[in-house]
Amino acid sequence: MALKFNRSGLIPAVVQDAATREVLMVGWMNGEALRLTQETSQAHFWSRSRGELWRKGATSGNTLAVQEIFVDCDRDALLLRVTPAGPTCHTGEQSCFYRLLEELE
Repeated sequence: MALKFNRSGLIPAVVQDAATREVLMVGWMNGEALRLTQETSQAHFWSRSRGELWRKGATSGNTLAVQEIFVDCDRDALLLRVTPAGPTCHTGEQSCFYRLLEELE
């Protein structure tokens, strides 16, 4: 089953805690990030801002051990079910989704 990467060669990856089902983050993967993730069972992503591959937790130690990878019905998005080692968000929060939209207005 061929995945549908966007024009930039990327596919969005929703990251979900395998135990709690909480959504932890959304990242972008290219083919190499997906291959490394599958080979190592550690989440790898493509940084759009830095233009490079990165392994989640490489510097912080807050890694994401990948348990399962699902593809959506259109084959243009991924869902990674993971076991996090520490908080996922760079702010120290467990999830990147910790603020209500109203808090930003």
